[in-house]
Amino acid sequence: MSANVDTAKARELHRRALVVDGHVDTLLSIASGERTLAERSTKGHVDLPRLAEGGVDVQFFACYIEPQHKPDRGLRRAMQLIDVFHRELAANQDRMVPVLKAADFEAAKGAGKVGAVLAIEGGEALGDDLAALRNLHRLGLRSLGLVWNQRNLIADGVGEVRTHGGLTNFGVEVVKECNRLGILVDVSHLSDEGFWDVLGVSTKPIVATHSNSRAVCEHRRNLTDDQVRALAKNGGVMGMNFAPSFLVNLDTPGFEAKSEQDYRRMVKGKTSVDSVVRHIDHLMELVGPDHVGLGSDFDGSGATPDGLEDVSRLPALSEALLARGYDEEVIEKILGRNFLRVFREVVG
Repeated sequence: MSANVDTAKARELHRRALVVDGHVDTLLSIASGERTLAERSTKGHVDLPRLAEGGVDVQFFACYIEPQHKPDRGLRRAMQLIDVFHRELAANQDRMVPVLKAADFEAAKGAGKVGAVLAIEGGEALGDDLAALRNLHRLGLRSLGLVWNQRNLIADGVGEVRTHGGLTNFGVEVVKECNRLGILVDVSHLSDEGFWDVLGVSTKPIVATHSNSRAVCEHRRNLTDDQVRALAKNGGVMGMNFAPSFLVNLDTPGFEAKSEQDYRRMVKGKTSVDSVVRHIDHLMELVGPDHVGLGSDFDGSGATPDGLEDVSRLPALSEALLARGYDEEVIEKILGRNFLRVFREVVG
């Protein structure tokens, strides 16, 4: 690895590249009234000024269905967050545009705007009715996280490992309907059994929008090498998650984080940009350059790696990859071309 990377060269590469982030939870804080996308904030990790500084061309915005809205108020909560998404789009038309098809990625970049992809994290938004999925698609939904950590009517999440449960019969129909409509099926947070079930059902590439390598960091939210190989064979892509607990093993004997402040204190100084690159290194050796992307999980984690404190610092990742000796074409795939390819194949 060269220690003398030309920072200007790295930043020019980052500016030239199509940069796509597959997952942030920013809509939650906007819905709470803490801030808006329009103005730079001292809170959280993402807003339009910082997206511009970070060179992000396309951002996936997740409607996360929080536990207090489960099991029977998921659709109501999804509609509230989708309303926030569309109100922010309307208020910021000069800087942000909706993404409904693959051509919108390049169009947003060409116009110097942020392309916004509507995603849902938690299939509770569907209840038990495919009609809800079809209507959500009409509202702009293009990526569906089937579960969070719990069980729902679609599948078991990673928090239900004791059951060894995967997709339900309804879950099979959801995956098939996503394929038909052109909605990305997101397996982040899904149980291992559910992951394999999805691959057995889906006729389209799948995504793990914010999951890392379990071989590098032993965490239930990360994918095993066998899963990564299968996802790659399927033609899918996984987005690197910047949350420290998914980057390095943080088990500290006798310590249990009881608050966000405790978590930040525990992880301070333990992760950096290089922690993300280590996961990329492993995945490159495992499956090559076509199946790795970015899924920062900004605004969904209480702490971030040193050097990636918010989305404005994203060019540091391009610099680190260049320092590691990665080819510029490969870096461009990681930054966004891989997500674009899968979006084109699934959504059209």
